[in-house]
Amino acid sequence: MTANPTKLAQNIKLLVLDVDGVLTDGGLYYGDDGIVMKRFHVQDGLGIKLAQAVGLEIGVITGLNQKPVEMRVRELGITHYYAGKHDKAPLFKEICEKVGVSPSEAAFMGDDWIDLGVMRVAGFAMSVPNAVPEAIDAADWVSTRKGGEGAVREAIAFILDARGLKDEALKQWAE
Repeated sequence: MTANPTKLAQNIKLLVLDVDGVLTDGGLYYGDDGIVMKRFHVQDGLGIKLAQAVGLEIGVITGLNQKPVEMRVRELGITHYYAGKHDKAPLFKEICEKVGVSPSEAAFMGDDWIDLGVMRVAGFAMSVPNAVPEAIDAADWVSTRKGGEGAVREAIAFILDARGLKDEALKQWAE
């Protein structure tokens, strides 16, 4: 981990997320009808909405292409969404270009080997405590909450706090 993750987070204008193991607990739940179900944490969703309200762009790149994820991403108003993609680094750079930021001004939160390439490109690499050891080693910051249990909310709060935007985000609900 980086000696001063707060300093890295101060310049972050874009947060790109993996899904399975970050926005979800990584489990694949199959119903009797074969339909896949996912569990998302409501605090992560509200954190994403708060981040968007204060200008932090959010993107999602996931290796799987599943309807429940697409539904959740749309529900949260995330427009930078790539599903079924395994080579994430070029897509991360593409999102950066669309948003108008350099990769050094962007964070990526991942948890598995598929995320290592993009974690190395991002200006601020983030992970979860239940990630594979290689992802934890590649991270500048690791949440205390596990994937699917509010880790994204914690990551967003960290970035907003480092940027001095946390109080502004809280005002939307406290007043």
